[in-house]
Amino acid sequence: MSAPEDSLAGEAGPDVRLPIETDRLLLRPHRTSDLDDLAQFRGDPEVVRYVPWPVRDRAATEETLQVKLTQTELVAHGQWLVLAVEVRSTGTVIGEVLLKWAADRQGEVGFALGRDHQGQGYAAEAATAMLRLGFDELGFHRISAVCIEENVASARLLARLGMRQEARLVDNVFFKGAWATQLVFAMLEDEWRAPR
Repeated sequence: MSAPEDSLAGEAGPDVRLPIETDRLLLRPHRTSDLDDLAQFRGDPEVVRYVPWPVRDRAATEETLQVKLTQTELVAHGQWLVLAVEVRSTGTVIGEVLLKWAADRQGEVGFALGRDHQGQGYAAEAATAMLRLGFDELGFHRISAVCIEENVASARLLARLGMRQEARLVDNVFFKGAWATQLVFAMLEDEWRAPR
Protein backbone atom coordinates (compact mmCIF):
# COMPACT_ATOMS: atom_id res chain seq x y z
CA MET A 1 0.00 0.00 0.00
CA SER A 2 1.30 3.43 -0.93
CA ALA A 3 2.15 6.00 1.68
CA PRO A 4 -0.07 9.09 1.67
CA GLU A 5 0.90 11.75 -0.85
CA ASP A 6 1.99 14.13 1.88
CA SER A 7 4.28 11.55 3.49
CA LEU A 8 7.30 13.19 1.87
CA ALA A 9 6.31 16.70 2.72
CA GLY A 10 7.09 17.67 6.30
CA GLU A 11 10.13 19.09 7.91
CA ALA A 12 11.35 15.74 9.15
CA GLY A 13 11.24 14.16 5.70
CA PRO A 14 10.18 10.59 5.04
CA ASP A 15 10.59 7.96 7.73
CA VAL A 16 13.10 5.33 6.63
CA ARG A 17 13.15 2.22 8.81
CA LEU A 18 16.57 0.56 8.80
CA PRO A 19 18.05 -1.95 8.38
CA ILE A 20 16.27 -3.53 5.41
CA GLU A 21 16.47 -7.31 5.19
CA THR A 22 16.16 -9.33 2.00
CA ASP A 23 16.57 -13.07 1.49
CA ARG A 24 20.37 -12.88 1.46
CA LEU A 25 21.24 -9.28 2.29
CA LEU A 26 21.15 -6.71 5.04
CA LEU A 27 20.96 -3.13 3.76
CA ARG A 28 22.07 -0.93 6.60
CA PRO A 29 23.82 2.32 7.50
CA HIS A 30 27.58 2.20 7.15
CA ARG A 31 29.82 1.56 10.17
CA THR A 32 33.46 2.48 10.69
CA SER A 33 34.19 -1.27 10.75
CA ASP A 34 33.18 -1.44 7.05
CA LEU A 35 36.44 0.20 6.00
CA ASP A 36 38.35 -2.95 4.97
CA ASP A 37 35.48 -4.28 2.85
CA LEU A 38 34.84 -0.88 1.26
CA ALA A 39 38.51 -0.29 0.49
CA GLN A 40 38.64 -3.59 -1.37
CA PHE A 41 35.92 -2.80 -3.89
CA ARG A 42 36.47 0.97 -4.09
CA GLY A 43 40.09 0.35 -4.98
CA ASP A 44 39.24 -1.96 -7.89
CA PRO A 45 39.49 -0.16 -11.28
CA GLU A 46 36.97 -2.56 -12.82
CA VAL A 47 34.37 -1.76 -10.15
CA VAL A 48 34.74 2.02 -10.38
CA ARG A 49 34.96 2.07 -14.17
CA TYR A 50 31.34 3.19 -14.62
CA VAL A 51 30.66 5.01 -11.35
CA PRO A 52 31.25 8.72 -10.69
CA TRP A 53 34.04 8.26 -8.14
CA PRO A 54 37.68 7.43 -8.85
CA VAL A 55 39.75 4.48 -7.65
CA ARG A 56 40.37 5.18 -3.96
CA ASP A 57 43.09 3.94 -1.67
CA ARG A 58 42.38 3.08 1.96
CA ALA A 59 42.91 6.65 3.22
CA ALA A 60 40.56 8.13 0.60
CA THR A 61 37.99 5.41 1.29
CA GLU A 62 38.16 6.20 5.01
CA GLU A 63 37.55 9.87 4.24
CA THR A 64 34.46 9.13 2.14
CA LEU A 65 33.24 6.65 4.76
CA GLN A 66 33.02 9.52 7.25
CA VAL A 67 30.48 11.17 4.94
CA LYS A 68 28.56 7.93 4.39
CA LEU A 69 28.14 7.52 8.14
CA THR A 70 25.86 10.58 8.00
CA GLN A 71 23.82 9.54 4.93
CA THR A 72 21.26 7.51 6.87
CA GLU A 73 18.08 9.51 6.41
CA LEU A 74 16.21 11.59 3.87
CA VAL A 75 15.35 15.04 5.18
CA ALA A 76 15.58 17.23 2.07
CA HIS A 77 15.33 17.06 -1.70
CA GLY A 78 18.66 16.20 -3.29
CA GLN A 79 19.78 14.03 -0.39
CA TRP A 80 21.06 10.46 -0.85
CA LEU A 81 20.40 7.55 1.49
CA VAL A 82 23.57 5.43 1.18
CA LEU A 83 23.46 1.92 2.61
CA ALA A 84 26.04 -0.83 2.94
CA VAL A 85 25.09 -4.09 1.21
CA GLU A 86 26.03 -6.85 3.64
CA VAL A 87 25.74 -10.58 2.94
CA ARG A 88 23.77 -11.87 5.91
CA SER A 89 25.47 -15.28 6.02
CA THR A 90 29.01 -13.87 6.21
CA GLY A 91 28.70 -10.30 7.51
CA THR A 92 30.81 -9.11 4.55
CA VAL A 93 30.01 -5.74 2.97
CA ILE A 94 30.04 -6.34 -0.79
CA GLY A 95 28.89 -2.94 -2.03
CA GLU A 96 26.53 -0.04 -1.63
CA VAL A 97 22.99 0.79 -2.67
CA LEU A 98 21.59 4.31 -2.83
CA LEU A 99 18.23 6.05 -2.96
CA LYS A 100 17.99 9.77 -3.63
CA TRP A 101 15.02 11.93 -2.70
CA ALA A 102 15.23 13.81 -5.99
CA ALA A 103 12.09 15.99 -5.85
CA ASP A 104 8.46 15.84 -4.75
CA ARG A 105 7.58 12.12 -4.76
CA GLN A 106 10.52 11.32 -7.04
CA GLY A 107 13.61 9.28 -6.39
CA GLU A 108 16.72 7.92 -8.02
CA VAL A 109 18.31 4.55 -7.33
CA GLY A 110 21.94 3.50 -7.68
CA PHE A 111 24.21 0.60 -6.75
CA ALA A 112 27.80 -0.61 -6.90
CA LEU A 113 29.07 -4.07 -5.97
CA GLY A 114 32.50 -5.63 -5.65
CA ARG A 115 33.65 -7.64 -8.65
CA ASP A 116 33.67 -10.98 -6.79
CA HIS A 117 29.98 -10.54 -5.98
CA GLN A 118 28.68 -9.44 -9.37
CA GLY A 119 26.58 -11.76 -11.50
CA GLN A 120 25.01 -13.50 -8.49
CA GLY A 121 21.77 -11.53 -8.25
CA TYR A 122 22.88 -9.40 -5.30
CA ALA A 123 22.54 -6.09 -7.16
CA ALA A 124 19.02 -7.00 -8.30
CA GLU A 125 18.07 -8.01 -4.76
CA ALA A 126 19.40 -4.77 -3.26
CA ALA A 127 17.95 -2.52 -5.98
CA THR A 128 14.54 -4.21 -5.71
CA ALA A 129 14.57 -3.52 -1.97
CA MET A 130 15.28 0.16 -2.66
CA LEU A 131 12.46 0.35 -5.22
CA ARG A 132 10.16 -1.23 -2.63
CA LEU A 133 11.30 1.32 -0.05
CA GLY A 134 10.71 4.20 -2.45
CA PHE A 135 7.33 3.13 -3.78
CA ASP A 136 5.76 1.15 -0.93
CA GLU A 137 7.08 2.95 2.14
CA LEU A 138 8.00 6.47 1.02
CA GLY A 139 5.19 6.98 -1.49
CA PHE A 140 7.36 7.94 -4.46
CA HIS A 141 5.53 8.38 -7.76
CA ARG A 142 8.61 7.88 -9.98
CA ILE A 143 12.08 6.43 -9.50
CA SER A 144 14.81 6.83 -12.08
CA ALA A 145 18.32 5.45 -12.62
CA VAL A 146 21.16 6.69 -14.82
CA CYS A 147 24.08 4.72 -16.19
CA ILE A 148 26.87 5.19 -18.69
CA GLU A 149 25.94 3.50 -21.99
CA GLU A 150 29.00 1.23 -21.90
CA ASN A 151 27.81 -0.19 -18.58
CA VAL A 152 25.84 -2.92 -20.33
CA ALA A 153 25.41 -5.07 -17.21
CA SER A 154 23.73 -2.26 -15.25
CA ALA A 155 21.49 -1.31 -18.18
CA ARG A 156 20.40 -4.95 -18.51
CA LEU A 157 19.73 -5.15 -14.77
CA LEU A 158 17.62 -1.97 -14.76
CA ALA A 159 15.53 -3.35 -17.63
CA ARG A 160 15.15 -6.68 -15.79
CA LEU A 161 13.88 -4.77 -12.74
CA GLY A 162 11.06 -3.44 -14.93
CA MET A 163 12.50 0.03 -15.48
CA ARG A 164 12.05 1.38 -18.99
CA GLN A 165 14.74 3.27 -20.86
CA GLU A 166 13.41 6.80 -21.31
CA ALA A 167 16.39 8.55 -22.84
CA ARG A 168 19.81 8.18 -24.43
CA LEU A 169 21.71 11.39 -23.80
CA VAL A 170 24.57 11.52 -26.28
CA ASP A 171 27.86 12.89 -24.91
CA ASN A 172 25.83 14.29 -22.02
CA VAL A 173 28.52 14.16 -19.34
CA PHE A 174 32.28 14.59 -19.16
CA PHE A 175 33.08 11.35 -17.38
CA LYS A 176 36.56 10.24 -16.34
CA GLY A 177 38.36 12.30 -18.94
CA ALA A 178 36.04 11.83 -21.92
CA TRP A 179 32.53 12.66 -23.05
CA ALA A 180 30.10 9.84 -22.28
CA THR A 181 26.57 8.95 -23.29
CA GLN A 182 24.11 8.34 -20.45
CA LEU A 183 21.05 6.11 -20.44
CA VAL A 184 18.09 7.19 -18.30
CA PHE A 185 15.74 4.52 -16.94
CA ALA A 186 12.60 5.04 -14.87
CA MET A 187 9.60 3.35 -13.34
CA LEU A 188 6.28 4.79 -12.15
CA GLU A 189 4.43 3.61 -9.07
CA ASP A 190 1.63 2.10 -11.21
CA GLU A 191 4.23 0.10 -13.15
CA TRP A 192 5.77 -1.09 -9.88
CA ARG A 193 2.37 -2.32 -8.68
CA ALA A 194 1.36 -3.96 -11.97
CA PRO A 195 1.61 -7.77 -12.10
CA ARG A 196 4.87 -8.97 -13.69
